[in-house]
Amino acid sequence: MKKSSIIFFAFLLFIFAHSVLAQDETRASKTWEVRKYDLTATLPQSETDRSLTARAVLNLRNVSSKTASTLTLRISPNAEVSGVKINNAAADFTKDEEKIGSGGTLQKIVVRLPAVQPNANLTAAVDYKLTVKENSGLNALLPVGSQFLPLAFWYPTPNSWYFARGADFAPFRLQVNSANNQQIVSSGVANANNFEQKLNGQPFFVAGDWDTVNANNVSALLPKGAGADEQKRANELTVLASSARNFTAKLLGTAPDAPLRIVAVHRGAGFSGGGTIFVDENVFKRQKIDSQTAMNIAEAVAKLWIGNAVQADGDAFGVVREGLPRFIATEFLETEYGKEIADVERMRQRTAYAAVAQRDAPLNTVSPLDDYYYSEVSNKGAMIWRYLAKSVGWDEFFNVLRAQMKDENLNANQLRSAFPAQKNFLDYAFDQVTDTNLLAGLPRVSGAETKVALRNTGSIDATVNVTATAANGEKFTTQALIPAKSFGEASFKTANKIVRAEVDAEKIYPQTDYSDDVAPREFNTSDAFLTVKRAFDKQDFAAAEKNARTILQTAPRFDDARILLARSFLAESKFSDAEREFRAVLDEKLPTARSIAWANEGLGEIALKSNQNAQALNYFNEAIKADAEYGANFAARFGRNKTNAAATIDESIKTFFAQFDKAATSGRKADLDALIASGEIPKFTGGIAGAQQWQTSILQTDKKDANNVLVEVELNIKLLSKNAESGIALYRLSKAGGSWKLSGVEMFEVR
Repeated sequence: MKKSSIIFFAFLLFIFAHSVLAQDETRASKTWEVRKYDLTATLPQSETDRSLTARAVLNLRNVSSKTASTLTLRISPNAEVSGVKINNAAADFTKDEEKIGSGGTLQKIVVRLPAVQPNANLTAAVDYKLTVKENSGLNALLPVGSQFLPLAFWYPTPNSWYFARGADFAPFRLQVNSANNQQIVSSGVANANNFEQKLNGQPFFVAGDWDTVNANNVSALLPKGAGADEQKRANELTVLASSARNFTAKLLGTAPDAPLRIVAVHRGAGFSGGGTIFVDENVFKRQKIDSQTAMNIAEAVAKLWIGNAVQADGDAFGVVREGLPRFIATEFLETEYGKEIADVERMRQRTAYAAVAQRDAPLNTVSPLDDYYYSEVSNKGAMIWRYLAKSVGWDEFFNVLRAQMKDENLNANQLRSAFPAQKNFLDYAFDQVTDTNLLAGLPRVSGAETKVALRNTGSIDATVNVTATAANGEKFTTQALIPAKSFGEASFKTANKIVRAEVDAEKIYPQTDYSDDVAPREFNTSDAFLTVKRAFDKQDFAAAEKNARTILQTAPRFDDARILLARSFLAESKFSDAEREFRAVLDEKLPTARSIAWANEGLGEIALKSNQNAQALNYFNEAIKADAEYGANFAARFGRNKTNAAATIDESIKTFFAQFDKAATSGRKADLDALIASGEIPKFTGGIAGAQQWQTSILQTDKKDANNVLVEVELNIKLLSKNAESGIALYRLSKAGGSWKLSGVEMFEVR
């Protein structure tokens, strides 16, 4: 090669490398870091006022290596900023728009500054009003309960909530002024309606009315007017949260000094921040703790360490912030409820990941704007940490983790460097999309052995356990190495006939497809449950039964499959079999909420067929209280009506619906609006205004708490230019100022 060519090639290589580095730095660059938020928010005094008034003071530091002359703050496009001060001096600002994802936007508030040197601090104060046009799980303004969560973008912050290397987390002080003496809940130490969060967090709050149970150094805020059963469930949840905290402390060190709160909410269940955990209001009415609630609590507790006490940002921050807590939470469930229960959760996690594995991005570049982000970083992330813990040893893994946490910052790059022996796997797991698919061949007899051919389509070697099942049910396990993009073999020295083989039986490796791990192949999709559901939905109950039994042979605690087995039996009039399986689900340690609902609904149907109406009514009521799935709720209400159960209807509710029927046919939308909670169901009211006929017959009421009730009604209606219709609807009424308002339409089966 000529010297000039070598020089030119070296020049190109330098330019390319410099370009890549520049792109990486551009993607990762962060100029401003929030040191602390200080927020004062005032809820409106009247229901018709749809604006939150707020003042945000941000302590900021220039963490870049350059002088900064501009500050850009991001906030909801529905915020109207009236003033900005920099270091207590009024500052001019301009507004701009930033697109996020498909159709979403953030408002940018841009302030020109005198030069701010690297590592220098400044204070920015922003006065604004935030208008909430329609209530949602992210933000709501209601006399009976308001809430503002971080993804409502209700406070200004310099880095987008979707920033590639992590959103802003910082200590905060929050004061919320409430006009009607609502309780305010956030995270951190509370003093009336003031909260001081010393850990890193994102400001949020919820306002409402609760009863409080304090036990095991945990507070549970129940729906107002909770009964003995609900208080019992609250105590169980505090025990669970306390146990999760103790478990995590053994792994990660002394628990952060932050109160733990479990809060019943109508909207936003599953959110957590800084030790405050939102759970569905119906959790307290169910017969036992459900699996999703248990996982949410355990993950939220783990995040007190990971993300709150210790920052988790940088490349692939989601694998640390979301994936590591999920791994720890699942290990906690194994300690608390047993390995089979934890394995069911792991099955759900890998099924969720497999659904996006064919189109995901490398963990190093995936963004919260990607629709598969949380499925990938939390579930694939949990699998990566589980692989590491098994590879290096449990104690060593957490020794390294604690050492990395000492500087109060934990990022994926540091953790990758801390496990040099696992570099090949970690480079593949973080820097490439998943291309591993492990396949098992049919068992074949070879002399005194049975051999199973193995294949690995992935870019890394896989050392796996291969499990063989004999015709008599006996299981054998051996270890095999399958080289990258190559083949391997597992041998079993047994005279028994091998009828089933499974590669990576513990499911340690993230894969693109799990269905071909088993030979003979049982399902054609990684989501075996989906195969059962498809057959059930087609009313092919024999196939649903067969497929459910196949799943339960290897996952006997998988309540989702057992419920469809029971419902298939019920549809086939195999009542004793159905009853046995429904009861088995209710006896599970940690079933899903929907399984609890369907089990009660199914037992209600069986009792009804035996003319045991009183018993059927109890089961239907339990299914309704679970309120876990639309189908189960509708079926249980339909069944309850068949029992001809007497209903006691409050006169004030009767009066409300008499007024509503009149308003619906008045031709005046204002009459309807006066009966609707502000910010709720605008499309519903807009669609029925001017109805020619609207007749409501109340069937049943179900009290949610002291201020909320569900009302099941039968409707006979005729809308303008439409045929007469009839059917069942389920309304939510909320009481504010002594009067009922319609605050939700939970069900509308009117045809």
